[in-house]
Amino acid sequence: MSNNIKEDLQLFNELINTFLEDEQSNPISESISPSEVFDILDITLNNSPAIDADFQLALKDLLLKSPKSSSKLFFNQLFGGRHSKAVLGDLLAVFLNNSMATYKIAGPQVAVEKEILSQVYSLIGFDENAGGTFPTGGSMSNFMSLVMARDKVNLEIMDKGINEKLIAYTSENSHYSIAKNASFTGIGRDNVRYIKSDEQGRISIKELNQQVEKDITNGFVPFYINATAGTTVLCAFDNVKELAPICKKHNIWLHLDGAFGGSVIFSDKYKHLVKGINESDSFCFNAHKTLGAPLSTSILVVKDKHDLYNSFNNDATYLYQTHDEDFNLGQTSFECGRRNNALKFWTMWKAIGTNGIAKIVEHEFSLSDTARKYVNSNSDYTLYSFKDSLSVCFNYKDFDPEDLCTKLYESNTLMVGFGHFHENRFVRLVTINGENTHEDLKHFFNVLEKFANENADSIKRIS
Repeated sequence: MSNNIKEDLQLFNELINTFLEDEQSNPISESISPSEVFDILDITLNNSPAIDADFQLALKDLLLKSPKSSSKLFFNQLFGGRHSKAVLGDLLAVFLNNSMATYKIAGPQVAVEKEILSQVYSLIGFDENAGGTFPTGGSMSNFMSLVMARDKVNLEIMDKGINEKLIAYTSENSHYSIAKNASFTGIGRDNVRYIKSDEQGRISIKELNQQVEKDITNGFVPFYINATAGTTVLCAFDNVKELAPICKKHNIWLHLDGAFGGSVIFSDKYKHLVKGINESDSFCFNAHKTLGAPLSTSILVVKDKHDLYNSFNNDATYLYQTHDEDFNLGQTSFECGRRNNALKFWTMWKAIGTNGIAKIVEHEFSLSDTARKYVNSNSDYTLYSFKDSLSVCFNYKDFDPEDLCTKLYESNTLMVGFGHFHENRFVRLVTINGENTHEDLKHFFNVLEKFANENADSIKRIS
């Protein structure tokens, strides 16, 4: 089989056209169990090369039977849709294949990343002292913020290890990466305090204040608070404006994890949800979650760029041989051979402008309004979420949400997740596919209701 890029691009176009047509007629791919996947698909690798026809058939089957995460009936994860201009940028990045470590090997692609970061600084109120990078995802962004906060306590920790009794704080509803990152950084999982939340899932300011004072009294060193802009289940926004004074009083690093909801910074209508963001020490958001950029498009910014250099810079004369440190991005990144994840967001932003991004955000919030109104107007539904949220959490009649969602998936009908908050369990509909219309949301409920009623005898009930 030849190594011919032009021939393979023709095959790519054929496969993508087939996929897009199939996505329209079959928005949910056939569900394949792990025990069957090797029997149904030609995945096995062999010593001998595949003949062209077999290779093409294997690719086609693999493509069509993978979950269609951008379809009109995919609501399962905190991402969805695909913006064509962002996809274009991602494809170009694959062809360029630049590593973003140095200007010598990435050239003007470094300027692309720096321009995006500069615009984000301006949007959130950071000044010329700010810094930033494109980590591999929200978990890595949170990890890097924790490392910087740890080193801010004592730079000698990098060389000598942790001697202080450091304590980190986060909401009981925060992302699961916080516990992992505490382990990775040497803080220890047991030294993370999970603060109770209010009825809308926001971290309790009163509970946090009390816990910080208690830890100080007991000889611990509070050093890091992870706030959330859009919690994973309820899409709750912690009150940054009220958290900031606590952090300032006790010299605590304030990180705002906006992986899910941080894109509200683009919208004048919804940026009030992160009021006080300019007082944070670091902030991250994922353009692949709510803006339709391909995975992974994650951005981390810090108020003081020296914190990035202090924690992640390292001498490497074999690598940093030209240009100044501001254009050698590997000095402020966790990774060295880092993929160009900026270009796809740049092509999208360049094409539609800041106002265009704001329209995407505001459209998704309007979709959630439509879904909540539908739920509230129907006595067969119970609503568990609230306004200004991209998660619409509900139950339909007395059907068990976990069993209902599982059977919808296994029957190739609909992909939607379930969640829980305190004692309640529910279906979690996330309205983060900017290509969905209000009619698509109504179709979602029609599909769910039809399936539940037709299969009522086989679906578990809430006791």
